Amino acid sequence: MGTIHVVQGSVVDMPTDAIVNAANSSLLGGGGVDGAIHSAAGPELYKECLTLGGCETGQAKITKGYRLKAKYVIHTVGPVYCGREKDALLLASCYKNSMDLALEHDLKSISFCCISTGVYGYPLRDASEIALSTVKAWLNSHPEAGIDVYFCCFSPREYAVYTELMEKAGFSS
Repeated sequence: MGTIHVVQGSVVDMPTDAIVNAANSSLLGGGGVDGAIHSAAGPELYKECLTLGGCETGQAKITKGYRLKAKYVIHTVGPVYCGREKDALLLASCYKNSMDLALEHDLKSISFCCISTGVYGYPLRDASEIALSTVKAWLNSHPEAGIDVYFCCFSPREYAVYTELMEKAGFSS
């Protein structure tokens, strides 16, 4: 069975098998973590992303990691927060589809950034609860996968929210 961990730092620096990029639908880079990942990975990532034809909200696609410590980048497009029930379903789908790709590619570790909580405006606590519950349910339904999951929190506020939610859920980070 896989484990869940919370760490503070940049997902760009994580040495896991894959890191998850909070991408835009073009997959061609942007601001925030998306821009940082593209910058660190080098121009080869952009070239590979050009071949993917973009990505729909809630879906995920995988590329090589190129110059990153991670072997792969899983790109997922989170919802722009509008307060609809559909937003929560789309955000959960980002985590589920990213985990499905990790399993499909026989990966044993994956690092998530906080999807949709930046310029897409998803409230951090709500997004964190969705992330944790979705990944926990996925791991429980795929115990054979043995994937270790890291929630990589860039800011102290993100780290505090994830740590609190982990403690309430009875996890140790």
